[in-house]
Amino acid sequence: MIIYKTEEEIELMRQAALVVSKTLGEIAKILKPGVTGLELDKVAYEHIKDLGAEPGFLGLYDFPNTLCISPNAQVVHGIPNDKPYQEGDIVSVDCGAILNGFYGDHAYTFEVGEVKPEVKKLLEVTKECLDIGIEATRVGNRIGDIGWAIQNHAEKHGYGIVRELVGHGIGKTMHEDPQVPNYGKRGRGKKIKNGLTIAIEPMINMGTEKINQLPDGWTILTGDNKPSAHFEHDVAVVDGKAIKLSTFDYIEDALSKK
Repeated sequence: MIIYKTEEEIELMRQAALVVSKTLGEIAKILKPGVTGLELDKVAYEHIKDLGAEPGFLGLYDFPNTLCISPNAQVVHGIPNDKPYQEGDIVSVDCGAILNGFYGDHAYTFEVGEVKPEVKKLLEVTKECLDIGIEATRVGNRIGDIGWAIQNHAEKHGYGIVRELVGHGIGKTMHEDPQVPNYGKRGRGKKIKNGLTIAIEPMINMGTEKINQLPDGWTILTGDNKPSAHFEHDVAVVDGKAIKLSTFDYIEDALSKK
């Protein structure tokens, strides 16, 4: 069942989403060659707490950390460790927070130093997929229209769209109805209505759409070990169209100052 939100609830959700956005901005300040995932995780935990919120991922389904950190061929759900990142890596950082009883959930794939042009293009196209998916989130469309828009753009560039993992409704729980796949057919799925709140999160692979799971029970890896990119926003449908509750502004401001 889809839980539609009031204007007041959407504003509370915006505040939770902005905790995550600000936290990812702190990650952008310090992520460079030589830094480890555990160092990023510690910074995120402390920053979320400083903002009066609680980490949304820590303990969720028994996940052991504040951040999901997935470098290079890892798609999502990577567990932070003490291996330093290297020049040319890409690192997907997915973060959640709870504030005012609502969840925020937001992700960005970072470049560590200079990355290969073909990898940079993957990130650019995946971010475009996110924007295109948000644009398709409007009254008069259905959930399938979001997935179709994302899939159409990604496949034009020859990329694989992960099928087993999808976006989702979000609110007082991290995962609500409806599921929001990054593939689909126009005119299929639930109607989009005002008050809908969802996390749209394209997971786009440079090569095959196929994935594997590592023995840790969490980390998802591309089937051909080629890079994967992941970007995510929380959005709400207000006055017939999607508005972003999260923002990349804090990230982009930090990156511009490096």
